Amino acid sequence: MTTLVIDIGGTKLAAALADSASNLTGRREIPTPASRTPQALQAALATLVAPLVSQAQRVAVASTGIIKQGVLTALNPDNLGGLSHFPLVDVLSRLTNLPCMAVNDAQAAAWAEYHALSADTTDMVFLTVSTGVGGGMVTGGKLLTGTEGLAGHFGHTLADPHGPRCGCGRTGCVEAMASGRGIARAANGDLAGCTAKQIFAHAAAGHPQAEELIQRSARVLARLIADIKVATDCQCVVLGGSVGLADGYLARVKAWLEEEPEICRVPLFRAKHQHDAGLLGAALLAQNRML
Repeated sequence: MTTLVIDIGGTKLAAALADSASNLTGRREIPTPASRTPQALQAALATLVAPLVSQAQRVAVASTGIIKQGVLTALNPDNLGGLSHFPLVDVLSRLTNLPCMAVNDAQAAAWAEYHALSADTTDMVFLTVSTGVGGGMVTGGKLLTGTEGLAGHFGHTLADPHGPRCGCGRTGCVEAMASGRGIARAANGDLAGCTAKQIFAHAAAGHPQAEELIQRSARVLARLIADIKVATDCQCVVLGGSVGLADGYLARVKAWLEEEPEICRVPLFRAKHQHDAGLLGAALLAQNRML
């Protein structure tokens, strides 16, 4: 059975076809609508899937935000403002006339990355550092989603009680400090207005403030990983996302993690499936849930 898989992020929308062996073909990508309204997202999704839908028998979606009973809620409206309660499954079922399931994108990515690890791994955590900071957990070989769909939203744990206010309403969240948006927001002087991607380029050229901003992000993430190890006793943490996969970022996080007590350290790995982890995870979950 062929699955139409879709990944909805704060920056881009992606779609592909997945066969029974979870091979992805026909991958397409468009920017996430700037207006972030339900009407704009529905129109963008219709454009995205139009060339693929006739070849599929079902739909599986990995989306940023909390997914509960097929409804998308943006925990941080700054990332997907205007989508406080978007009926994602119903909308895509109507657009495609196919059965549909949905899961949080970081949870889907965690499931894909879990399957890429060695067979003796049963407990792992995936972290994505991108527009925001998300995550997913596999415990005892099972993906943990939680009764409210909230499990793994590590970006909204506390990093600094005196830090910047997060779009979720808390102060000093990991996401507000470590994400691409957080890195860019903290820039000033000649870096004011730069994107996280531009700040990484400046850091590579030796810009002191750019390096400081990236190091702050890496330090916050390393402390989060130490907390995760203590709370879950996971066997490893896999890092993905546009910031997480940026050149040199993982090495910075590892260096800061070495500053933590040994019991708080855990092996860190780069995401194998990189930017397709959400699509692949959705495909794998569809095989399990929609036979």
